[in-house]
Amino acid sequence: MTNPTKSPTTSPDELAAPLDLLLTSSTRGFFGRMLPNGAWARSAVNLTKRQRTLARRGTTLARELGTIAVGTCERAPARGDKRFVDPAWQGNPLLKRTMQAYLAAAETADKLFDDAQLDWRDAEKMRFVLDNIVEGLAPTNNPLISPVGWKAMIDTGGLSAVHGLKAFARDMLSQPRIPAMVDPDAFAVGETVATTKGAVVLQTRAFELIHYAPQTPKVRSIPLLLIPPVINKYYIMDIAPGRSMIEYFLQQGQQVFTISWRNPQARHRDWDVDTYGAAIVEALDAVQKIAGTTSAHLLATCSGGILAAMTAAHLAEIGEGDRIAGLTLAVTVLDQNRAGFASAAMSERAAQAAIRASRSKGYLDGRAMAEVFAWLRPTDLVWRYWVNNYVQGRSPAAFDVLFWNADTTRMAAALHRDLVLMGLRNALTIPGAVSMLGTPVDLSKVTADSYVIGGVADHISPWQACYRSARLLGSKDNRFVLSSSGHIAALVNPPGNPRASFRIGQVDQDTAEDWVQTAEQATDSWWPDYVSWLADRSGPEVDAPQTLGGPGYAPLAPAPGTYVHQN
Repeated sequence: MTNPTKSPTTSPDELAAPLDLLLTSSTRGFFGRMLPNGAWARSAVNLTKRQRTLARRGTTLARELGTIAVGTCERAPARGDKRFVDPAWQGNPLLKRTMQAYLAAAETADKLFDDAQLDWRDAEKMRFVLDNIVEGLAPTNNPLISPVGWKAMIDTGGLSAVHGLKAFARDMLSQPRIPAMVDPDAFAVGETVATTKGAVVLQTRAFELIHYAPQTPKVRSIPLLLIPPVINKYYIMDIAPGRSMIEYFLQQGQQVFTISWRNPQARHRDWDVDTYGAAIVEALDAVQKIAGTTSAHLLATCSGGILAAMTAAHLAEIGEGDRIAGLTLAVTVLDQNRAGFASAAMSERAAQAAIRASRSKGYLDGRAMAEVFAWLRPTDLVWRYWVNNYVQGRSPAAFDVLFWNADTTRMAAALHRDLVLMGLRNALTIPGAVSMLGTPVDLSKVTADSYVIGGVADHISPWQACYRSARLLGSKDNRFVLSSSGHIAALVNPPGNPRASFRIGQVDQDTAEDWVQTAEQATDSWWPDYVSWLADRSGPEVDAPQTLGGPGYAPLAPAPGTYVHQN
């Protein structure tokens, strides 16, 4: 199992567009977030108080640069650093010295960051700045000295440079102004992604409800309703055959429905948390009527999880809490105290500025969030593709999760306002601080059995925050799962991956750090454990329905529906 206290290098399938925790900083440009501010000044003051440490760091760096110049330095890239894998970085004396000087300077900058001894808020802000400066200055990004760039030019007779310049111009002309991670025509929704058979059985102004065709003769009587985030489209849960969460649940005899949110436009600026809470209740009504049950399971992810938890609290408040057979929250942060860079960057002033910006447009554009997210992981999400697309002049590889990641949506201005203010005040941790559909939200009144999932390498919804969030629920049977992946790979996690593992246990410890010491370790995916958990709470098996929908819910269109195609 990966050490839960450390985040390994992110792989491509651990990407997601930033969601609820990035709503404030997404209204500012990248360079605005890099400009000097109070955190810079406090860093400088702290370092000037440690002049001996500064002198020692400078002397050590100067000494090492001397050994690099004469060729006696033994410094080499870390084993996981793939930037310098080309043999020229070791075989060419000039390139080797350039690489070693960069690595030495980067290590010194990192040590100076630690020496500054900043509080957590300033540390998160300055880490963002430092990472982007250090990663941007890597010699591998420089087309004038990059060996892979020169080799590509030789191999293509100079055409790689032409292709790279065209790609650069294309990417910089529109948001997000970062290198493209995937060709926009690499996949087709409904043909190569989101292909599980089903039908839209309800369409409202805000969402479509998809009912999936059973894949077993018998099904569990209590159905499962999936609630996706409000940024990005739902089909990450149906990404591809063999890796689709929806397909897997169907194969295990579960009745499955999902919400597909509409991509809001400026005229939908007034859609707020109540709009989405009412939509979840309406979808739940339909699912129960179609399945002929008095309850259903909810599985919600990230910002969809925030809305689902608030809706569950509303139902509990009005005496309908038993309509939720089980509440599953995946990579969802309800307790946003110290929840990473976005939380650190959030202030009343920044929040109000973000709210004004989205209100003027009527929405927050998901492309702006995609840009912020990329700069949070500059090596993996910016400079890797800079080298591939611009320096080498190559097209990015076709990868379905990256295609989904680029298929962003907007967020209605009123919902953006509500989520920003909830995050700023950490309101969901305070009973009654916010309301849903006219009732106060008290998460401790949500007593349905719960299953909460975090990703050990999740840099959007830190797993420790997910664990704290699970503790807010009033569930007597409250299970927490820590998957060995990041924000998306924690979800797109089909059985059969020998590198996958997870920890599992009841939410019975005061802190996440204590919990991880006592949790049971398991190999492979958490999906089978979850299906077993669902089966225990989904009633007896019944004959699978022969048709989709039901009285008043006739099929309107084949899955994946029409809203998923809206840009």
